[in-house]
Amino acid sequence: MAKAVHSMIRVLDEERSVNFYKDVFGLEVAERFEFDSFTLVYLRNAESEFELELTINKGRLDPYDLGEGYGHLAFTVEDIEAEHTRLREAGYQPRDIVELTKDDVPLARFFFVSDPDGYKIEVIQREGRYV
Repeated sequence: MAKAVHSMIRVLDEERSVNFYKDVFGLEVAERFEFDSFTLVYLRNAESEFELELTINKGRLDPYDLGEGYGHLAFTVEDIEAEHTRLREAGYQPRDIVELTKDDVPLARFFFVSDPDGYKIEVIQREGRYV
């Protein structure tokens, strides 16, 4: 059986990204590895062992082209309205909360917020299949 352990994104500014993920999702630096041409930063919180790996390529000045193949990361929260308000008041400009249904059955309530590099992150109410 396979176990998911991390997802990786490339970011321009380590401090800006670490601060965003700490402020928005409570992720802390679990480990940091410095190499000659790049740095790897692993973020996680007490909710899950799954980590977000930030790769910072040294000397890179231009934003990354996210392309049309990138989907999104997703986090669940206990109170989606409170989180939406908190992020809006902090200036992160979350999109509106929406509800996804199938055959009139609610599947998820969620909104998206973008990180400093433009990656879309889904914030989902912790209920149903997202407990």
